[in-house]
Amino acid sequence: MPLSIPSPPDSWSTLVTIPFDQWFSAVGLDFGQAVQIHTYAICILLGIIAATMLTERRLTRHGAEPGIVIDIIIWAVPLGLVGARLYHVATHPGDYFYDGADPWEIIRIWNGGNAIFGSLIGGAVGAYIGARITGIRFWSFADALAPAMLLAQAIGRLGNYFNQELFGQPTALPWGLQIDAGNSAIPVGLPADTLFHPTFLYEMIWNVVGIVFLLTMERQYGFVKKHVLGLNLPVFAPTGPVRLQWGKVWALYMMWYGIGRVWFESIRIDPSEVILGLRVNVWGALLTVALGIVLFIIQSRRHVGAEKTAYVDGHTWSADGVVNSEDRYSEHDIVVNAVEESAPVVASK
Repeated sequence: MPLSIPSPPDSWSTLVTIPFDQWFSAVGLDFGQAVQIHTYAICILLGIIAATMLTERRLTRHGAEPGIVIDIIIWAVPLGLVGARLYHVATHPGDYFYDGADPWEIIRIWNGGNAIFGSLIGGAVGAYIGARITGIRFWSFADALAPAMLLAQAIGRLGNYFNQELFGQPTALPWGLQIDAGNSAIPVGLPADTLFHPTFLYEMIWNVVGIVFLLTMERQYGFVKKHVLGLNLPVFAPTGPVRLQWGKVWALYMMWYGIGRVWFESIRIDPSEVILGLRVNVWGALLTVALGIVLFIIQSRRHVGAEKTAYVDGHTWSADGVVNSEDRYSEHDIVVNAVEESAPVVASK
C-alpha cells in the first residue's frame, strides 16, 4: 500500500535453523531438537553490545578501569533476563497457569515473552552485585548506563518489527504499519488492508531523542568544529562541566522512558492484564516515573557536591601502572635484570 510501512516477510523472524535433531538421527540417535536463531534475539544481543560499549566509554571517562564494565555486565545481563521473564510470566498468568499447562513453558524464553520492567529490576540487582565486587559506585554505573540503556532498547525494538508483534491500534496515518492478514494478534473483523500504529518505531524515536535529552541535561552540549577525515565538521559534543551525578541521570532515564511507555502501552492492542481500567504495564510505567522523581529529589538533597570518582571509598585505580607498549628491552637488558634480581638470593646462601 502507498504511504505505509511494509512488514518484513514472516520468514525473516528466524535467521537460521540448526537441525540438531536431524544430525543425531543420521547416526541413529533419537536425541535433541532443532534450534532456531531468531532475529529478535540478535536485535537484543546487538543492543546489549552497543550499550556495553557506550557505558564503558562513559565510565572510563569518569576514571574507572578500562574493561571493568564487563565485570558488572556479566551479573546484570543474566539477572536482567531472568527478571524480564519472571515479570512477563507474573503479568500474563493466563498464558502459563491453566489446566493442562506445561510448567516448562515458563523457562522457554525462546518462545517469546520478556518484559523491560522486569529486566530493569533484575538488571539492577545484578548491577548492584557487580558494583559491590568491583568497587564501582552503583550510581556512577547507573548514570553511565542511562543513555546506553535507551540505545539498547531502541535497537531491541527492531525485533518487534521483524516478529510483527506488539503493534498499536488501527490507524489511517500515512506511516501506518502493514501486518500480514493471518497474524493472530489482529482483532477479529478488521479488513485485511488495515494499517496499525508502528509502536516499535515510536519507541525507537522516543529513545533516540531521550539519549540526546539525557546527554544535554547531564552536561552542556553543543556543536563544535572538529577535524574529521580531513574536514572541519560540526560535531555534537560536550562544551561544559558535568551537572548531574549521583544517580540523577538514571532518575531522568526512568522518568523519560516511563512517560513514553505510558503512551505506547495505551495504544497497543496485544493481550494484557488490566487493573482499574489500565494495562498492567501502564501501571508499571507510572510507577517508574514516580520512582524516578523520588530518586532525583532524594539524590539532589543527599549529594550536593561533585562526584569525584567512580569508585567507592577504599577503592581506586590508576593508569600509572599500565605497561607502556613503546618500551623496548634487549636480550642483554633481560639478562642483566635477572642477574641483579638473583644476586641477593645467591649472596644469602
